[in-house]
Amino acid sequence: MKLMVKYSNKISELIKKVNGDELNKLNKVCESYAFRANEYYLSLINWDDPQDPIKRIIIPCEEELQEWGNLDASNEASNTVVSGVQHKYPRTVLLLCNEVCAGYCRYCFRKRLFMEENEEVSIDVSEGIEYIARNKQVTNVLLTGGDPLLMSTRRIEMILSQLREIPHLSIIRIGSKIPAFNPMRITEDPELLEVINKYSTSEKRIYIMTHFDHVRELTDEAVKCVNALIKTDAILYNQCPVIKGVNDNPVELGELFRKLSFIGCTPYYVFQGRPTKGNYPYRVSITSAYDVFEKAKTMISGLARTAKFVMSHSTGKIEVIAIDKEYIYLKYHRAKNPEEDGKLVICRRDDEAYWFDELKIVKITYPDG
Repeated sequence: MKLMVKYSNKISELIKKVNGDELNKLNKVCESYAFRANEYYLSLINWDDPQDPIKRIIIPCEEELQEWGNLDASNEASNTVVSGVQHKYPRTVLLLCNEVCAGYCRYCFRKRLFMEENEEVSIDVSEGIEYIARNKQVTNVLLTGGDPLLMSTRRIEMILSQLREIPHLSIIRIGSKIPAFNPMRITEDPELLEVINKYSTSEKRIYIMTHFDHVRELTDEAVKCVNALIKTDAILYNQCPVIKGVNDNPVELGELFRKLSFIGCTPYYVFQGRPTKGNYPYRVSITSAYDVFEKAKTMISGLARTAKFVMSHSTGKIEVIAIDKEYIYLKYHRAKNPEEDGKLVICRRDDEAYWFDELKIVKITYPDG
């Protein structure tokens, strides 16, 4: 397998397993929501299984066209401070530095970035870096987009070197699905590994936030990629949403947690999928997703039980901490308004609810009583 696997934004160039009628239906979906994949990732699909989870992740589905949700479900626009920069929490800034991914997950919550005339991502990151330098309370930056590790190694080093010149910035996170979509991009580029090693220091680490959704993405090539990144002295965490037809059962999610812990990539966040336009076929209710999450944890050791189940809501990162027969118990793990950090919200149980906004609040308690 080579570094330059074939990529395409046209289904017909990569997929030979569907008939003409089905291809026409898929192309219609792609008129609304972009498609992108590569030969390596498509090779993981069992085409004889119509319910194959890898297929669900990458191949369009007609149900995506059903009217549901909105393109900016968490109102990220309200956190945009300069072009390509989101600042929602006091100490953390998101730097959207790339407008392309190695593949487009069908349930992506930022699919608006891959539509024509979108200007949220800034290829010129200088304004964003200047913003971070001016705001001395910022200790943590997340490089995202798009996928930062799809950029050229030269550009990645340019960004990392400029960020490392900011004294108050300690943590650089890189959010990437490249280890799943094209692990050879990393393992076959020793210069990239050297760059990560150079800027991940003993006192200021680089964190690679991987995005494995299903254990079948953890191929030999992907495990080799994870190992190569660990050897750079970067720290690896994984985060993924609960996705209908992919990992919405305890056995699948538990096996993913287990293998991630075995290879040194710690489970971090499991997300309730955002109600994003086009994501209707991938939805799982809050109570169902929480049940899957909790049952998955019973099947694994303590080192694999580190993940939190959260919603990235417009008001903050809301952790689902418990559900009983009557109520859903939520806690603000991070709040957009710092005074609300740790706020406990008790809601009436609703097994149809998909998002916080659909729940009926019964009681709110603040940390200070």
